[in-house]
Amino acid sequence: MSLTSILAAQDIENAVRDCQAPDSFCYKKFFAQCGLSAKTPEEVQNVFRILDEDNSGFLEESELKFFLQRFVPGARTLTEAETKNFISAADDDSDGRIGVEEFQMMVLS
Repeated sequence: MSLTSILAAQDIENAVRDCQAPDSFCYKKFFAQCGLSAKTPEEVQNVFRILDEDNSGFLEESELKFFLQRFVPGARTLTEAETKNFISAADDDSDGRIGVEEFQMMVLS
């Protein structure tokens, strides 16, 4: 399964292009622009599984740094501040990583 089997390639490219400047990544805007926030909970879980490169069941800081590159190879990495903000926005249990339920709540809220 690939991200383009769930999201439209053009929507992904537009969302990534919109946040190419350092410190311009806003997860809510990104999720809306790429169409993820309009998907079903199951589709959001499938996207999470694709983003979870090490299949740990969590998105850790090291994976989130390369978040945009998972959508478009060659995209920029997230800055340290963006990565930390991303985690803190979803990390309800304060374990320093984002689980599938936390991700789903973040995307669909």
